[in-house]
Amino acid sequence: MSNNFFADIKEQTKDAYDLVFGTKWPAWVGGILLAIVALMIFLWDYTWGIAGGYHNWGDWIFHLAGVKSQPRTLPWLHHLSVSNAGILLGALASALLGHQFKFRRAPKLEYAKGVIGGILMGSGAALAKGCNVGGFFSAVAMLDIGGYAMMVGLIIGAFIGLKYLLWEMEHLPQASAAPADESKAGKINWEAIKPYIGGLIFIAVIAAFYLYASYDKTVVGGLLFFGFLIGLIMHRSRFCFVQAFRDPFMTGEAKMVRAVAISLLIYGLFTILIKYNYIQDPKMDVYHPFWFGSLVGGIIFGIGMLLAGGCASSSLWRAGEGHTKLMVAIVSFAISNSTTFSLLDYFGIRNKLGTPHLLPDIVGWKLTVPVFILIILVWVVIANWNEKTEKFVVF
Repeated sequence: MSNNFFADIKEQTKDAYDLVFGTKWPAWVGGILLAIVALMIFLWDYTWGIAGGYHNWGDWIFHLAGVKSQPRTLPWLHHLSVSNAGILLGALASALLGHQFKFRRAPKLEYAKGVIGGILMGSGAALAKGCNVGGFFSAVAMLDIGGYAMMVGLIIGAFIGLKYLLWEMEHLPQASAAPADESKAGKINWEAIKPYIGGLIFIAVIAAFYLYASYDKTVVGGLLFFGFLIGLIMHRSRFCFVQAFRDPFMTGEAKMVRAVAISLLIYGLFTILIKYNYIQDPKMDVYHPFWFGSLVGGIIFGIGMLLAGGCASSSLWRAGEGHTKLMVAIVSFAISNSTTFSLLDYFGIRNKLGTPHLLPDIVGWKLTVPVFILIILVWVVIANWNEKTEKFVVF
């Protein structure tokens, strides 16, 4: 009896493990979970963003190179830097637990595109004061109309970037992808121990939370854990903002558009409830330069993410599963973002890029919900129509 009981427990545990880590989650599930975690971050501390963490990394790279003075905040205490590290660790743990981690090399041209794409994303994020997450996803949810300007910019940039990739395929010799590095350790079965390493990372992140709490840095520790959850969710569901802006032009597919739209609706509607009731200040994290900075920054960022093959968020989770090209793009992004911020401040350009505006200040709180929903629905309807007609497909 007891043997059957433990055998059943073991089998059910294995089935649950295979369900979570052995299969790909639907993109819409990833979108729902992502919105929930983003709302938790909003209530925990601030709006979820990513580019600021890259900026901090870039500042420290320049400092260690002797170019800049020491940044004010250490990377392991900088809120966005820590949550970015959590995304990387979450994706790494997910990839290990799902036997999907491998160092994946790319042709030389792809590394060059990773560098250039990272430069464009870093500079675009500096102009827009945010990336595809902080400048678009969270900005729209926070009712910052700069988010809509960046959304338009990302669409234009994705179209331009895809047109270049099409030209590249037609005019440049295409190198075959380098094979993934396989583990060659003699007596160690790395495939067998990958899940255990992933589990240890999970435990280490939880331990790190309590370590932060012991030093009265509970908020920072929480952001590490929330970032970890985001990395795991995005990796398991392959949730990718690049696909939402690229696929309608490349294949016509609108699956990721619908997933991002579902996520935005949940994130935004609950944010409206939170801000309307002053649980958080309605103007909290409304700082994106409308319209010029957000639009032009979005265009530059959109081109960059097509060249790099990943945006600010997907570069992190794809690097976590072993894509070396995205690792290069992350470093390039960080250096470029730090540099562009310094140049904008040096030449006094930042204040000329636009001013932030809260959507309810323009349309009123009574119209905020229908306007918010309508804009997202129009995006989805157009994407669904294009999926059927392929009117905007450039391939």
